[in-house]
Amino acid sequence: MFDDLDTDRRPLVLVWEVTQACGLACRHCRADARPQRHPDELTTAEGKRLLEEAAAFGDGQLVVLSGGDPLARDDLTELVAHGDDLGLRMTITPSGTRSLTPERVRDLGDAGIARMALSLDGPTRERHDAFRGEESYADTVAAARAARDAGIPLQINTTVCADTVDDLPAIRDRVRDLGAVLWSVFFLVPVGRGRVLDPVSPERAEAAMAWLHEVANEERFGVKTTEAPFYRRVGIQRAEDGGTDAGADRRGGITAGRGFAFVSHTGEVYPSGFLPESAGNVRDRSVVDVYRNADLFESLRDPDGFSGKCGACEFRHVCGGSRSRAYAVTGDPTGSDPLCPYVPDGYDGELPERQRGNDGGQSGTAD
Repeated sequence: MFDDLDTDRRPLVLVWEVTQACGLACRHCRADARPQRHPDELTTAEGKRLLEEAAAFGDGQLVVLSGGDPLARDDLTELVAHGDDLGLRMTITPSGTRSLTPERVRDLGDAGIARMALSLDGPTRERHDAFRGEESYADTVAAARAARDAGIPLQINTTVCADTVDDLPAIRDRVRDLGAVLWSVFFLVPVGRGRVLDPVSPERAEAAMAWLHEVANEERFGVKTTEAPFYRRVGIQRAEDGGTDAGADRRGGITAGRGFAFVSHTGEVYPSGFLPESAGNVRDRSVVDVYRNADLFESLRDPDGFSGKCGACEFRHVCGGSRSRAYAVTGDPTGSDPLCPYVPDGYDGELPERQRGNDGGQSGTAD
């Protein structure tokens, strides 16, 4: 559907954080979720208008309803059904709580949910619950089985940091056992509560990327990385060395502001939930206009304007580095991704001559 996607015109993924309310308080939560809903959340009417604007991106626009826990909103199925009626591909990332009953899962499927993504950060109850600081493993597995029974394709999301990286092979087995269609492996960005966790080293991340390519070649489920676009660069280098690149059909990495956009619970439009720099608010500006025309978004779609290694890297147009991690660590969304260990040939800390003097919109200032 998106083979010819023009990321200057539309995102591959549009995330709407419908609420930050959640019954869990996981210790790595990006949203720093709280039990109660925020009084200034987008209303039902405002949410429907946002979905109508999203439909203007084009047929089959993918919308992810996230949180907090989306199930904290009592109008959730109404919003899902409205998006489905508009021709949007509606997906959801609920929290693994007891509220995610088989009946609610069926209701979401009936309303038009095309995929459900659940977080699994350990292969066992002990490992998963210890990492999250919450007892959610049993409820997550029960919800995964309910999704399978309701005919809703399942995605598993896993956070990679120093605490979880050794569990990846065992989590892979659980992903297979649960019948997931996609494993989304998220490499920690130090935002929200996640600032207290230790990331993996760049060298360990590189090794994990190579291993994930092997998994993608061997398993029936798909594999993608989140906030680790150099997975694409690793795949290309493997193919050049005679290996197989499971993602060779993809033209470039999807990164914050380039194929990805995020609308907060109060309507702020960010390049990513992990890059909380607002470029406008949907209450007074269309999400389509913000995505296509805001200075911040345009700068993030110009890899030739990036600084440091990412700006000099020959893979910058197919990778581009995590803009969110660059922002979290350096304060500059166009800076280098500190998780990537790759050093371009001949790079000495200066940009190539062809790029000097081109600021590429590097201010990172929103409209």
